[in-house]
Amino acid sequence: MKNKSSYLIIYMLLGLVAGMLSPIQTSINSELRSAIQSPLVAALVSFSVGTLALILLVLILEHHRLVNTNLLEKGKMIISGSPWWLWIGGMLGVIFVTSNIFLLPIIGAALTVVLALCGQMVIALIIDHFGWFGVPKHPINRQRIFGIILMIAGIFLIQHF
Repeated sequence: MKNKSSYLIIYMLLGLVAGMLSPIQTSINSELRSAIQSPLVAALVSFSVGTLALILLVLILEHHRLVNTNLLEKGKMIISGSPWWLWIGGMLGVIFVTSNIFLLPIIGAALTVVLALCGQMVIALIIDHFGWFGVPKHPINRQRIFGIILMIAGIFLIQHF
């Protein structure tokens, strides 16, 4: 069995690859926007295709969950006792994707992606610091703040050169 650090490297590579998909998705969606002439319709098409892909994946990989009565009973308890913010992830995704579709033709792929990434890092540090949304607490420290400052410097460099 592999040790914990080799799994961490695999997970970090997976995160890196997933992050690489974002500018590709944004560029494709921006071209879709040009073809359709609407950032909102482009986002709708993007989410519709994603929804169809998820439906297929659930039907293939998780079909047993669709007929599990125990899960349905537990689901009732989960739904009734859940915090309100569990239900807004899709809406936040719509805002993120639509904003990227809107911004890319105006400010370019690099600046669109790096601004989104910097925003993600700022809020991620805040979420980690306070332990919001059930995340384990990781206090903000000088090194993390310095990382954000370097990201902001990177934004400046990308914008001006």
